[in-house]
Amino acid sequence: MQRARVLKHCSRFALPLVAMSLTIPTARADSCSTQTQIPASQRQELSRVARNIVGEVQSGNIQGLRSDTLAAVAADFGGIQTSAQTLAPLIQPATITVDALFAFEAAQQPQGGVGSQFFCSAAGSPMTVVLNFSTLPPAKYALAIVHATGVPKPQQITLILAQTPDNQWKLAGFFVKPMMLAGQNGLWYWSRARDYAQKNMDWDAWFYYQTAAFLVSPADFISSPNMDKLRGEADKVRPQDLPLDKPITVKVSSSAFAVTKVDTSIELGPLDLAIHYSPNDTQATQLRDPVAARKQVIDLMAAMLALHPELRTAFHGVYVYADAASATVFALELPMDQIPNGATSTVTPGSAGQ
Repeated sequence: MQRARVLKHCSRFALPLVAMSLTIPTARADSCSTQTQIPASQRQELSRVARNIVGEVQSGNIQGLRSDTLAAVAADFGGIQTSAQTLAPLIQPATITVDALFAFEAAQQPQGGVGSQFFCSAAGSPMTVVLNFSTLPPAKYALAIVHATGVPKPQQITLILAQTPDNQWKLAGFFVKPMMLAGQNGLWYWSRARDYAQKNMDWDAWFYYQTAAFLVSPADFISSPNMDKLRGEADKVRPQDLPLDKPITVKVSSSAFAVTKVDTSIELGPLDLAIHYSPNDTQATQLRDPVAARKQVIDLMAAMLALHPELRTAFHGVYVYADAASATVFALELPMDQIPNGATSTVTPGSAGQ
């Protein structure tokens, strides 16, 4: 899903293989230790290292952060540096809490494209957290999930730590996600998604399930029974006319729009429905005229809401992006109460003619 300013860096030593509930039939399975199973002295050391790393991000100590990064990862440090510098002002005054720890060991070098799975569960607990990796060199690793709270935009920070031959724990992977979007957390979106699903408001339910899934999982390589349950519920309401694999054509009056993506956006704060389309030659010409461009995108907004009127209740407004190649050539957001009713429209698979 498209999110405004979501930070994520994946190091070469911690590449996620799949997200959420997908399985890896060719993966090698190993066990890992949960926080309660990690010896107290090791747990304290991992918490200290995690707090120190996040503290360096808070203070803007990029050189210190690089020094505490695994040498092979520090050699290509640009992604981590950019993420850390963007994150720093969001969490500078935050309270830092180590929410969960996991320890695991990759004993063998992956061969022939076989990934690694680590199953983490406490004794007597039916809850199993699964860590999925495609590339994980032999070493001892730890996963620390850290929460930065007490700030307007609380963040969840997932750190992969690797133990060096001299028994130091170094940063090997860095992932950041917000804990809330538009003022609500993942459980709130999950609950609302269920409400929409019960009312057969499938478009609303689908996008709220996707938002919930994004927030509930700290990183895409982590899966759990709760995430599998959420994904299963979402699959039951997945709309048939979403442009997930190919564009759809939305026809309104004499114009046809090639809609390439429908998603969500918090770029302006509240939760908006985001629609991307690829303008044909005639539409591209109209977009050079501000008045004609505004009418064009409002026509598309009204057409989508005519097809799915339930969207008016679930979102603050609609954000439309006209994309040419890899660039957005025109964009407009309007609140729902400023988008006219009464459009007559149809939708069919496939892109509109050029």
